[in-house]
Amino acid sequence: MKRRILYSVILLAVAVAAVEAMKYGHGAAAAAAKPVIAAPETTVICAAGVIEPATEVIKLAAQVAGVLRDVPVEEGQRLRRGQVIAVIENADFVARVAAAEATVKERQASIDRLVNGSREQERRGAEAAVAEAKSVLADARADIERKTALFESGVLSRAERERAERDYHVAEARLTQATEHFALVDAPARADELARAEADLELARAQLAEARALLEKTVVRAPFDGTVLKRFRRAGEAVSDKADTPVVSFGENSRLRVRVDVDETDIARLRVGARAYFTAQAFGAQKFGGRVVRIGQELGKKNIETDQPGEKVDTKVLETIVELDGRPPLPAGLRVDSYLLVQN
Repeated sequence: MKRRILYSVILLAVAVAAVEAMKYGHGAAAAAAKPVIAAPETTVICAAGVIEPATEVIKLAAQVAGVLRDVPVEEGQRLRRGQVIAVIENADFVARVAAAEATVKERQASIDRLVNGSREQERRGAEAAVAEAKSVLADARADIERKTALFESGVLSRAERERAERDYHVAEARLTQATEHFALVDAPARADELARAEADLELARAQLAEARALLEKTVVRAPFDGTVLKRFRRAGEAVSDKADTPVVSFGENSRLRVRVDVDETDIARLRVGARAYFTAQAFGAQKFGGRVVRIGQELGKKNIETDQPGEKVDTKVLETIVELDGRPPLPAGLRVDSYLLVQN
């Protein structure tokens, strides 16, 4: 009996082992059949870069040649748009503006005189002159009638009568002159005269606008909100209008970015949005992160020299812009080692 129980236990154990073996084999086969998805491999593109403000570095110069009268800014100073950076000696331009303003006032007065006509005193004076001429003419008419009657009666000579006739014609001419003068004083402005006066005024206004524009060119202003990065000129120094004598370099450095020269052999892997990090010798092993925001569209010469002995200077590169995270303490113009993380 005991032997029979022992055999039953052994058979049961063998059966359980067989079932477990079948389960294991099926699971292994299923695991082998399941596809394995490999994670994309990330590689690094190494390149040289330079720190710059988000607006790039802009060198501001004067638009007219002259001598700087004042440069009231310092390096690192924050400026609002339109704030004065430098002023060139401009007394002659100020005088031109004053002269142009005076001309505008004079031309406006001419128009007002035409529109308003003569003053009331001039009108009354002209009217009185007409009345006087009429009175003189009436006296001359009475005198010639009286002398004509005397001449016909033989009392008066012909010469006296002719003299009276001349006085009458003179009085008549003077009345005509006084009447015409009164009509001129009392008449409204002619259309052609008013049009000419208005054209003269517009010309004077244009000359004033030109003078003011030239005066404004003697002032260098901040083109947008930003920071004075470097000052090149001081008061008393001469500047030209050829942009070869900048007064300051300027930029909005509250946000920074890196301009990276990517070698032409690596451009196929570049993608907007790719992560990147940067190191600089001055900051040791510290890393500064960023993200690719723009990729150039044309290959060109290298912009950044690393001063390495084996550096290739004839390499074609593609400019890539990486926006830095936050506001790291990096000055504009600092050269950095760039590492762009791309997927194969």
